[in-house]
Amino acid sequence: MTDSPSSASTVLSLITDDMREVDAVIARRLESAVPLVGEVSRYIISSGGKRLRPALLLLVARALGYDGAQRFNLAAVVEFIHTATLLHDDVVDESTLRRGRATANERFGNPASVLVGDFLYSRAFQMMLDAHDMRIMEILADATNVIAEGEVMQLMNMHDPGLDEAAYLQVIRSKTAKLFEASARLAAVLAKAPPAIERACAEYGQALGTAFQVIDDVLDYTGDANELGKNLGDDLREGKVTLPLIAAMRRGTDAQRALVRRAVEEGALDQLDQIIAIVRETGALDVALEAAAAEAKRAMSAAAQLPPDPHAQALVQLAASLLQRRN
Repeated sequence: MTDSPSSASTVLSLITDDMREVDAVIARRLESAVPLVGEVSRYIISSGGKRLRPALLLLVARALGYDGAQRFNLAAVVEFIHTATLLHDDVVDESTLRRGRATANERFGNPASVLVGDFLYSRAFQMMLDAHDMRIMEILADATNVIAEGEVMQLMNMHDPGLDEAAYLQVIRSKTAKLFEASARLAAVLAKAPPAIERACAEYGQALGTAFQVIDDVLDYTGDANELGKNLGDDLREGKVTLPLIAAMRRGTDAQRALVRRAVEEGALDQLDQIIAIVRETGALDVALEAAAAEAKRAMSAAAQLPPDPHAQALVQLAASLLQRRN
């Protein structure tokens, strides 16, 4: 992705110093008397990633005029929660590659990944207490519960070619978008924003997170494995029914639909090239991209309700930049 005015890297440059403070909090709070805990935690947290959830919290806080140190602590909290979900996800999905290198479960084994994920969850809840605010505890407790429900819903939907778009969106709004929503809402609570602004921030986060995941699902059929940092076709192998597949089955011929259904039911990658061709030929990618664009526009409309500020404008630009994602 190029550094156009609306690119994510340009937007995130506004909070470079703040992110350094968050990194310092993360490094300090990863300390443990058990060496393996620190080793696994540092391995996955240092493996890259866009850090969009903590960045979102920092941008919203700045947009609402909050510059207290608690924003660094809570940004680290949401990153710890996100990292814990990654550790658990990779075990459930039997993934071997993330962000261009071996997953933690591939390198350290499943037991270590699950238990260190538990450590990160519990450390995040310890850190929440530093805010001395029950509203913040409520937001994060509710978010982690919804995320867990989303994970279970996704598990129940595995290998089900009958899944429709509404059920798909329910999963990603729980599993992925909820932490984006919580991150933006937390910043509004820290800034003591009025209820209408808090709702706008939460809507922005939910819409941004939904668009992010839909684009992620598109890239599983259009991206480059080296750029993505994961194996193409992983979603299909795991039996995940994503929007590109849902649209392809809805728009394809009987033969195309039957081929996709079999691949979903069996998690078969032997005809991955044909599945990718069907997804492209049926216009399924356009359907998914239109859905992502609609969510990005919803995010931009929500951000427009915030007081005029360079950071509020950056939130608009961040939503627009998702449609340019290549990894």
